[in-house]
Amino acid sequence: MNSRLTLETFNKALTILAHRDADLGAVIEKFGKPPIWRRPRGFATLVLLILEQQVSLASARAAYDRLAATAVDLRPEKMLTLGDDEFRAAGVSRQKTRYIRHLSECVLDRSLRMDRLGRMDEDDVRAQLMQVKGIGFWTADVYLLMSLMRPDVWPVGDIALQAAVHDIKGLGARPDPAALMDIGEQWRPWRSVAARILWHHYLSAPRRTGKGQR
Repeated sequence: MNSRLTLETFNKALTILAHRDADLGAVIEKFGKPPIWRRPRGFATLVLLILEQQVSLASARAAYDRLAATAVDLRPEKMLTLGDDEFRAAGVSRQKTRYIRHLSECVLDRSLRMDRLGRMDEDDVRAQLMQVKGIGFWTADVYLLMSLMRPDVWPVGDIALQAAVHDIKGLGARPDPAALMDIGEQWRPWRSVAARILWHHYLSAPRRTGKGQR
């Protein structure tokens, strides 16, 4: 069975990481412990993650709320009944409309079995999710990290993580995904917790307003 992050293991990992890395410890000392940040499993969370791509969290949430209000019931069947004008009125781009429709089709034809993801290992979850148009590594990794609560997921394409590592490590340039992958090796097997510490820094430090995407 795949391990899941619990409140107990989360707090244990915070202590381990703070002792192992003084820079992460300093974030906790300055801003307090990060939230554990969970998201529900399922279709609606993937819709929100698609909407969060390349935009601020606030604008994505606003579009999600408008779409949910339009659909009344945010299920794949309902998404396929909405017209282009209704997606557009909710603030969903043409491209993301295609992604949400394809996600809906994959759930309905059972090529994507959302109920099985919790029993799969990380690579298989990514493969399942990334068959959907518009779902790449970042979306799959955030679903693994926040919905399936896997303890050692490291979404190296996340701009906020790159910016936070740049800040706390005093790097000369923001690390690219390859560099961030190397940096993250020191935080195994708790990289999902390190990510939460870094997001906490990003959201708490001055002039930071949202995680955004990757």
